[in-house]
Amino acid sequence: MQYRNDRKGEKISILGYGCMRFTSNVRGIDIDKAEKEIMEAYNAGVNYFDTAYVYSGSEAALGEILERNKIRDKVNIATKLPQYLISNRAALDKYFDEELRRLRTDHVDYYLMHHMTAMNQWDKLLAVGIEDWIKEKKASGQIRNIGFSYHGNTDDFIGILNAYDWDFCQIQYNYMDEHTQAGVTGLKAAAAKGVPVVIMEPLRGGKLVGLLPEKAKKLIAEHPAGYTPAELGLKWLWNQPEVTCVLSGMNSIEMVKENCRIASQSEAGCLTDEDMKVIDQVKGVIKETELVGCTGCRYCMPCPKGVDIPALFRSYNMTAIDGKRNARFEYAQSVGIRKEPAFATQCIGCGKCEQHCPQSIPIREKIKEADKVIRPLPYKIGLTVVRKFMLR
Repeated sequence: MQYRNDRKGEKISILGYGCMRFTSNVRGIDIDKAEKEIMEAYNAGVNYFDTAYVYSGSEAALGEILERNKIRDKVNIATKLPQYLISNRAALDKYFDEELRRLRTDHVDYYLMHHMTAMNQWDKLLAVGIEDWIKEKKASGQIRNIGFSYHGNTDDFIGILNAYDWDFCQIQYNYMDEHTQAGVTGLKAAAAKGVPVVIMEPLRGGKLVGLLPEKAKKLIAEHPAGYTPAELGLKWLWNQPEVTCVLSGMNSIEMVKENCRIASQSEAGCLTDEDMKVIDQVKGVIKETELVGCTGCRYCMPCPKGVDIPALFRSYNMTAIDGKRNARFEYAQSVGIRKEPAFATQCIGCGKCEQHCPQSIPIREKIKEADKVIRPLPYKIGLTVVRKFMLR
């Protein structure tokens, strides 16, 4: 494992464990499976584990696993304040104390203001006394490093970056998002201030691996370096010295081993001009085929009416890569035969999903467009018949 330093000179593994995508079963998170995966990563040198208040069951699972294995003080926990739920000073303590209980710890190593998108959110936190609260928590040792995660535009990112003496920040960044959200401009602005940057969505929710167009996969496969799609995407990030840690939502032992292998072989400047040329070619191919820029982060969920927005967009994008037949079959399996329906036609146009979308997708418009392609009339009739049979 390779390491880079945080602002205090502490070593952080360049690969961080994103705990949003733990595998679930009928009882919730499959904690035994998650434990095997976390311990595989820990034994390979991963020391940064990222979760959040709103990741259902994640904080509690992580806390239990770290306690079971007696490694709490050997790793760094990163979790997040749901700033969008804060309306007064008492709420700060309410959520933070609950997170400590879930995580079975007395401190958080890296604490973030979650899902910042604009300066007015920071202004709202200032109004409830966030600066004094942070000062108290840091003085007590309950918070060791303070930061924010971000999904807005570059200008507001730089505004928030300059509004406080942050210890670190977290941005969405990958070779397809080089010039969106905080982007490379934000990355370099943070580095110029000495603020470490943690990366989320490094492979766009897996889209830069399993959902690559065949033409793009062929370009990578024919590249003499022999990189896998995941390897090329991750190395593109670690090639940049401004990147401190890259989060991966690993949910299989194979994925953990592969990502740890890549992390052990990556450093700033590791890509050649030929590698970069291949990435540029892959980007061009992807832009030709993508229909909706959804990363599957699920910030738009839950929908008040039960629409599974990410699943619909994933299937819609599949039509451009794997064809309509395969995409419709995938949608039928993953959404069509659920006990509770989750179709786009249930949308009432409330717009709550759009308020939380990091990609600023016009969701209400796009789900109608996607539903027409994924569920034309014959498929609607077919799904109705299948549902009656399967769910009787």
